[in-house]
Amino acid sequence: MTTTFINTMDAKEQFADLITRVSHHKERVILTRRGKEIAAIVPLEDLQLIEESEDKHDLREAIDALKEARNTGTITLEQLKEEVGSGT
Repeated sequence: MTTTFINTMDAKEQFADLITRVSHHKERVILTRRGKEIAAIVPLEDLQLIEESEDKHDLREAIDALKEARNTGTITLEQLKEEVGSGT
């Protein structure tokens, strides 16, 4: 998969072409401003893979939190407020 770096001013002028390259040729485009990488245009499939990965990570964290709650027990909201010193 090809990755192209382009500054934002040139990207603005070539936007339609960039979208075609990304969507049809699966190219990744890194946008730069003053020499710094600031954003990316990626094929939709790349974004979907990222989101799936994030979902799996979130699910693992939720499962771990449930296991911890089962092993160590839970406390009420009032108990939590007392622990953190909430004045409400």
